[in-house]
Amino acid sequence: MKLLFLVFAFASTLSLASAETRLQTPVTLHDEHPFRSLREGQDWEERREEIKTRILLASGLLPLPEKTALNPQRFGAIEGEGFRVERVFFESFPGHYVTGSLFVPTGSSAAKGLRDGKRPGVLCPHGHWTDGRFYDSLARGGGRGAREQVAKGAERFWNAARNPILARCVQLARMGCVVFVYDMIGYADSIQLSDHRRGPRKELSHPEMGKWGFVSPQATLHLQTNFGLQTWNSIRALDYLETIPEVDPDRLLVTGASGGATQTMILSAIDDRIDAAFPAVMASTAMQGGCTCENTYYLRIDQGNIDIAAATAPRPLGLTAADDWTIELETKGHPDLLSLYQSLEAPQNYEAHFDIHFKHNFNHVSRGHLYNFVNRHFGLGESTPVLEKDFVYLGKSHLSVWSDPERIPENYEVGPEHERTVNRHWAEDSASQWSDALAKAKQGDFGAIDSWVRPAWETILRKSTLEGKEFLFTLELKASDEQIVTMSGQIDSANGDDPIAANITYPKNWNGEVLIQLGEKGQNEEVGITEAAVICLDLYGQNDPEVSNLPTTYSGKKELAADSWQRSPVYFYGYNDSVWVRRVHDLVAAIRMAEQHPDWDVKKITVAAEGPLASVALGAKLLCGETIAMLDIDPGDFRFSAIEDNWDDSMVPGAVKYGDIEGLRWAVKSLVPSP
Repeated sequence: MKLLFLVFAFASTLSLASAETRLQTPVTLHDEHPFRSLREGQDWEERREEIKTRILLASGLLPLPEKTALNPQRFGAIEGEGFRVERVFFESFPGHYVTGSLFVPTGSSAAKGLRDGKRPGVLCPHGHWTDGRFYDSLARGGGRGAREQVAKGAERFWNAARNPILARCVQLARMGCVVFVYDMIGYADSIQLSDHRRGPRKELSHPEMGKWGFVSPQATLHLQTNFGLQTWNSIRALDYLETIPEVDPDRLLVTGASGGATQTMILSAIDDRIDAAFPAVMASTAMQGGCTCENTYYLRIDQGNIDIAAATAPRPLGLTAADDWTIELETKGHPDLLSLYQSLEAPQNYEAHFDIHFKHNFNHVSRGHLYNFVNRHFGLGESTPVLEKDFVYLGKSHLSVWSDPERIPENYEVGPEHERTVNRHWAEDSASQWSDALAKAKQGDFGAIDSWVRPAWETILRKSTLEGKEFLFTLELKASDEQIVTMSGQIDSANGDDPIAANITYPKNWNGEVLIQLGEKGQNEEVGITEAAVICLDLYGQNDPEVSNLPTTYSGKKELAADSWQRSPVYFYGYNDSVWVRRVHDLVAAIRMAEQHPDWDVKKITVAAEGPLASVALGAKLLCGETIAMLDIDPGDFRFSAIEDNWDDSMVPGAVKYGDIEGLRWAVKSLVPSP
């Protein structure tokens, strides 16, 4: 036993000496995010379903919440030349109101776009233009900006230069479409949550249901984010559009620019009701979108904006690029999308335009591409090229839904209290769905477990990325006595990080069984002499002086206010695995190494763990299935729901939404009879 102690002491020193090399630079939204090719044997529909599932998971919308009554209000019509604009609001969640303007063809425009008495419906998420629907370039810098837009050919008319968002809506209505432009959170009339972006706030972090807000650990554990709420608003906006009798459900388009293009790509990827999408100046392998409304947990792990845009395929997709982060689209991203559409025998459904002499925009030139796209795919019969006509400027006084205080509903609330209400309703809906899934599973009905609980955990754990990988043990030190051989070395990492430090005790009368012992001491766990080979390893972050998963921010700056929106954890967990996931992957690597070892004839693999590490063992069981013959685990009082820090080593965004430890157990049970 003295020899065994010396080997372990040496291994501990080895680990500390090499630990510094395990510090990895986190992936950020500013890095290169190329299109991911299909895996061997994978077809596009399978890959598309993976993208869709990841987006829904990331949005906190897997499965979709209950679609409660919209209770829409439509009023305050103002007539324009060839169109009518009306004020609209409805409830996406009870008490949470989506606001916007509805543009309907009138006069000579009313005869256009009809097919069996119905006309195309268009959703217009507006993006980060100041005041959104109420945007007015004159208010921002006098008339100079508008004059410059007209002078350089970016705009044809003064009023369109003042508000290009409304110019798009007016023109599409004049082409025969019903158009709904709706407010992003914190813009125009969407003032229940006054700030569009949110950072961590102590007063909105509380373990009790109904007392937490966004960017709290509790919201993280339930996958509740600004991005998710904005995406839910988009889904409900589409629901609203479909309630309008004259809208054709087979001709639905979504189009926006910048942050509005992010929502365009997201909605088209997850909702098959969308028949065509036109995201402007956003699809890129470069910067992925800077706002918290464009980032959320898990969203861009194993995918980027080109992959998300591709999820529209083979439906019609149109893109534009400008002198911004999309400037290289023609050589980075576009060739992949073109190739994809060609492989799907639908090249006529894809187009991209590279007007990179203009800065970030959705100007008349870009909108002209949109109009021709809509005209062609929806059969509107307009003469090409389609050109805008001028319109009378419409401002806040013409469009605001809250201009009449008597219109404000009784359940309308604002500020932190409303934020708590939204998160409470959302969490209660998730809890109800999980409770129903669990009750059915206990009766032998695994439908919900199979359809969304297990797929959620498998997506979090990136199961598909580990398939077919081989793992080796590299020996660094070996010693033996009469009973055992002791080996120290390294196991290949599943994530391409530095190898995993491991100690193995191999009895000379080995019975073919392998025990992987997890503990707080990592590779230095004390083990007795048994007939089983025992593997102890440093899971990610164990015996390291630091852990690479330190908080990262949108800008990369650390000197920020404690409540800065740039400190939102979506900027880390949206691009990088958590410590917990990396630890599961490390354990899987050790299991696969033992299973694949050319000199071992393994008959049984057992994993033993207690406390938080028991959840790591469960995660590995979900990925490895019957390869792990037995789990000897005791989580004790550990529950994900008790985590109080977004940077806890055991933080798993969404863990509570998907049943906590019990949900992970049932996900395993749906695969193998005895977890």
